[in-house]
Formats: sequence, C-alpha cells, structure tokens
Amino acid sequence: MHIKKHLSFSAMRKALSELFQQVVDTRQAGKVDYSLHDCLMSALAMMFFQDPSILSFQRRMQDRLQESNLNTIFGVTNIPTDSALRQTLDDIPTQALHPAFDLLLQRLQRGNQLAAYKLESGHYLIGLDGSQYFSSEKIHCPCCLTRKGAKGSIRYSHQVLQAVILNPHMRQVLPLAPEPVANTDGITKQDCEINAAKRIVGNLRQVHPKLKMIITADGLYSKQPFIDVLNDARMSFVLVAKLTDHKVLFEWVDELDGLGQSGHLQIHDDKGRRHVYRWVNQVPLNGSRNADPVNFFEYWLHVGQKVTYHNSWVTDIKVGKNNIVELVQAGRARWKIENETFNTLKNQGYHLEHNFGHGQRYLSNNFFILNLLAFFVHQILELCDRGYQYCRSKFSSRKEYWNNLRVGIRFMLFRDFEHLMRNVADPPEIRAP
Repeated sequence: MHIKKHLSFSAMRKALSELFQQVVDTRQAGKVDYSLHDCLMSALAMMFFQDPSILSFQRRMQDRLQESNLNTIFGVTNIPTDSALRQTLDDIPTQALHPAFDLLLQRLQRGNQLAAYKLESGHYLIGLDGSQYFSSEKIHCPCCLTRKGAKGSIRYSHQVLQAVILNPHMRQVLPLAPEPVANTDGITKQDCEINAAKRIVGNLRQVHPKLKMIITADGLYSKQPFIDVLNDARMSFVLVAKLTDHKVLFEWVDELDGLGQSGHLQIHDDKGRRHVYRWVNQVPLNGSRNADPVNFFEYWLHVGQKVTYHNSWVTDIKVGKNNIVELVQAGRARWKIENETFNTLKNQGYHLEHNFGHGQRYLSNNFFILNLLAFFVHQILELCDRGYQYCRSKFSSRKEYWNNLRVGIRFMLFRDFEHLMRNVADPPEIRAP
C-alpha cells in the first residue's frame, strides 16, 4: 500500500510552497535579490535535512547539483546567501507561518490518518509544555525574556509553549502552532508560560471550533484561572495535581475515601505488574469559596514490592471503572511532549538549541517554527509513507540516515525526494543487472 498522494513529501512541499508564496513581502520593490518564498523554502530545506548550521548548508549549496536538487526537491529558484536569508526571515511576522501547521493537519484528516489519534471518548488529546531553546548573556533582541543572575549579570532567553496531538499508543506526535513566551514590551512586562497557555487555548479553539479536545499538562496548570479558560473554550482537561499544591483537595479525597465514597480498581498485567487506581468525583479544587468541583484520580504502578510510578490528576470528566484506565493513560502520555518532541528536537539531529541566527525581530522564532515544521513533515512521513519507512529501516540510527541523505544530494541529482529515498535505500550499484 502506497502513501496517498496528498501526504507524499512532494505534495506537502508543494502545499507549503504555495502557502509561503502568499506571505506578504514588505520589502521595498526593486531592491530584492531573493524572493521571500526562496528564503523560507531554503531555511526549511536546511532544517529538513538536519544541517547543523547555515554555514555548512551554504557550503553544500555551492555545488551546482545541490542547487538543482534544491530546485527539484524544494522548488527553490534562486538560493539566498546566509546574510540575505537571515535578514529576510527577521522581517516575517511569525504568525504568518502558523497556518502551515493547520495545512498539514488538514491533509492528515483528509487521509483519515488523524482518526488514529482519537481516544475512545471521541476526544483528541493535546499536550502542553514549555521549553527554552535559546539562552545567552550577550546576544539578545527586544522579544527576549530577561533574568538577572546572582552576580548581577543579565541572561537573555527565548522560550516557547508547544501544543502537540498525542495518543498514548502511538510514537509519532503531531505538533500544532506554538506560542512564544515573549517579552512583549521589551522592558516592563515579562511574559510567562501560563499567559502563553491562555493564548494558545484561544488560538486552538478559533482554528478548530468543533474539535473535541482534552488538554493535558503538568501541575503548573491545575489552577482555577487556567481551568476557567479551558471551560470557556469548551475544552476538557487532565492536569497533574500534586499534594504540595492541593492540600485541601487531598484532604477531601482522603476523607471521602475513608467514608467509602471513592472508587478503586486493581489490574495485574501479563508481566506481573500491578496497576492500582483510585478516584473521587466532585471534590473542590481548592479551599476558596468559589472553587470549581473537579474529579480526582490517582495511579500507582507496582513492580514486585516496589512502587515504580505514582501520579495524580484532576479532570472535568466523570471518572469510573469504564474510563479510569484511559484517563490514566492520557495523563501519563504527557511525557511524550517532553521526550518525543523537545528531547528529539534538542538531541536527535534537529539542533534546536543551536543559534542559527537571532535577529532583532522575528528571526529566532521563525527558525524555531521552520525547524518544527520540518519535524512535523518527518512525523507524517514516519506515520504514513511506506517508502520513507523502508528507507529509514536500512540505517541503524537517525543520524546515519540523514548523513546519507545529505551526502546523496551533494553528489547526485534527483527528480524529487521520493527519487532520493529510492536511491539511498537501493543504490543502483548494488542492484542485480
């Protein structure tokens, strides 16, 4: 079974190319050597092939065949210099690139691939988490967050709040448009992760007005103001709730448990592990008079006589024996945004924390966005494309795989990305005559 045409790399690249051509170019006419489209696609190509820096990418682009490959694979007509690339990207508002995430998601939905992420309840699980991807004491821009160190030195940083569609049983994650945690006025107002989360919830509901969503996040989010935002956006939630943050909640849970008004379940799996569940519905989130009633559930994993995992959550979904296992799986799946997303982007070849260029306006954020888009396309290919899966299986590591692809496009000319994969996985010189 072959990938559906609209989910092939060439089809996705063409759709992104058309979207980039619609981005408004504010540069002065007649003084432009490289199109905005060619700058965006060149940067995306660099991220896609996991080049460690613009310099190494530029060196490979000096080869005539490399230029032709950028044209045939990524549709780049005129390859920009590194300075022109940075200058052009610095002037593009990051919000102009956000529709690319919805474009790719719609293609998954059209190909019926998104249905695999739907939980039994009919919801899609959305994980939220923040991460820092740039930090320096010297390089900075007006959007940087600032923090004064113990010795009086100021450290500048860029942080982002990321949303991804998760499924507890699937390795691939589907990133949505991120929200920068940015110093909006540059001096007096320091942004924070919770404010970014409120913005991203509003954006998600605006872009996906009918999608049934469950937001899962860590204990930072299980507070009344953020839950109010979720309620207003008609979103359900599964949020970590710790004893240290919710003493009144746990007092209610323990008291009702002592009165026999809690639910309990134990399951022994094939590996001899014991899964222990406890839940209580309709308990106050905190001790304030207007606190919302929430539903509480807790989970322990026993291996032998040792508890190897324990956590607790609050949700707006009524908890019972029919859904407690799925709710715990949803809560535990939150780690995927840390491990399968940020850890992959930082440590598995995407060079997320490398300073490709900082700029004075949008450059740092735009490089992050293009890196994330490359990751999204990779996730789709891993999920849907048999040819991509076969080619990847020929190499023991991700690093070796991308090294071979970069070598291939340096020395050979290919009609498209699919042609490149066929030749890397099955080189002509090893084929039988």
